[in-house]
Amino acid sequence: MDLSKPKLMGILNLTPDSFSDGGKFNSEKSALQQAENLLKNGATIIDIGAQSTRPNAEFLKADEEIRRIGNVISSIKKEFPQSLISLDTFYSDVVQFGYDEGIDIVNDISAGQFDSELLDTVSRIGLPYILMHINPTYDSMHNKIKFDDIILSINRFFSEKVNLLRQKGIKDVILDPGFGFGKTVEDQYKMIEDFEYIGFGKLPILAGISKKSFIYKPLGKQPNEVEKETLDLHHKLLKKGANVIRLHNPETLVI
Repeated sequence: MDLSKPKLMGILNLTPDSFSDGGKFNSEKSALQQAENLLKNGATIIDIGAQSTRPNAEFLKADEEIRRIGNVISSIKKEFPQSLISLDTFYSDVVQFGYDEGIDIVNDISAGQFDSELLDTVSRIGLPYILMHINPTYDSMHNKIKFDDIILSINRFFSEKVNLLRQKGIKDVILDPGFGFGKTVEDQYKMIEDFEYIGFGKLPILAGISKKSFIYKPLGKQPNEVEKETLDLHHKLLKKGANVIRLHNPETLVI
């Protein structure tokens, strides 16, 4: 995948409890329709997730994620063979299932911290890996941390984790600073302002701010009421070097 020009990653939630679109696409037919919409509207990558990671979401085990995914991955690959599919999971068993079904990228919010076998599985199957900055456990992932310097903390985390990935033979890595996970509103806007210093340009970087509460809550709005504000922030992130923008409505952003 050529990331010299930014790419759009369209979100396909197979969850009944996602805060923004829960239940809309958790059948194979509706998921295929949404995949087609995402691709038609500019997405190159479809990010499929079966477990909501919003605060207070229902915790699912790996077998339930697999049940929810069903044949969606292979069906999308059959219908839209040009598409790239990213699988949003922190379970090694789900990664293996996704690989057998045809995924192209592993999108792990946990940085390998929630399942001790996940990174070994990613190494064995040889797919690109999205590494996200996050607190060390599932139960603490949304705990707000007071960082002395958010950019320095993220870069230290990435340095340590990328070294671990290299030791395990994982070569193709995309960094995700983890907007919406355990960070204050102020820190998240700091991350946007100093986005070009995250990772120092050594690896591609993904930005996922679509419908995040740090945008809409301070404005007293709902997730679907901040399209203009989100668009402005997306343009700023692109100017500062974002290689992948992860979002719900790719039609709102022309790149």
